[in-house]
Amino acid sequence: MVLLKKWSENYIEAGCDEVGRGCLCGPVVAAAVILDDEFQQNLIQDSKQLNGATRAEMSAYIKENAKDFAVAELPPVFIDQHNILNASIHAMHRALDQLKIRPELILVDGNRFHPYDFIPHQCIVKGDEKMLSIAAASILAKDYRDQLMIRLHEEFPHYGWNQNMGYATKRHREALMKYGPTIHHRRSFRLEYEE
Repeated sequence: MVLLKKWSENYIEAGCDEVGRGCLCGPVVAAAVILDDEFQQNLIQDSKQLNGATRAEMSAYIKENAKDFAVAELPPVFIDQHNILNASIHAMHRALDQLKIRPELILVDGNRFHPYDFIPHQCIVKGDEKMLSIAAASILAKDYRDQLMIRLHEEFPHYGWNQNMGYATKRHREALMKYGPTIHHRRSFRLEYEE
C-alpha cells in the first residue's frame, strides 16, 4: 500500500484520526500529526493493519521524526453527554489545540468534522489508508489508547481490556453480565448487564 505524502503541495497539513469510537468503555483518543517533506517510513500504514509491537515501534518513530504531533483523549462521561461522534471530533480539536505549528489544511479520516479555527479541512473516507499524515495519526492514537486500556485492565482484570481494548467481545460482554459496568464504561452505549 502506497500512501500519499500530501493532499496539496501548497499547505502545511495536519492529519487527524481517532480511535475507540466503537468501544463499550474507555476514552475516545485522537491524534494530529504534521510531517515534513523528508519524512520517510515505509512501514507506516493504517494502524489496524499493524500488530502491537510494530505499531509501538512506528509510534516512537513518528514522535521522533514528525514536524509536530499531539494526542488528546476525552473520557466516557464526555461521550455520554455529547455522543460519540461529537466527542470524536472534539478530541481531534483538542489534539489540534496542542500543536505548536499552526496547520494551513486539516486532513480528517472519515466523512464528518466540525470547522476548526478558520482552517480549511478535507474529510477523506478511509484516509488512514490513503494519506501518510492520517495513517501516522491513527498509529499514535491507537498506540496511546491501547497502552491506556492495558493499564486499566490491571485495575479491572475481569473484562479482558488488555486484549479487547474495550470492544464488545464475548469475554467483555460476559463480564458485564456478571460484574456490571465500571466507572470507565459508557453508560449511553448499549451495555447488557443485570442490575
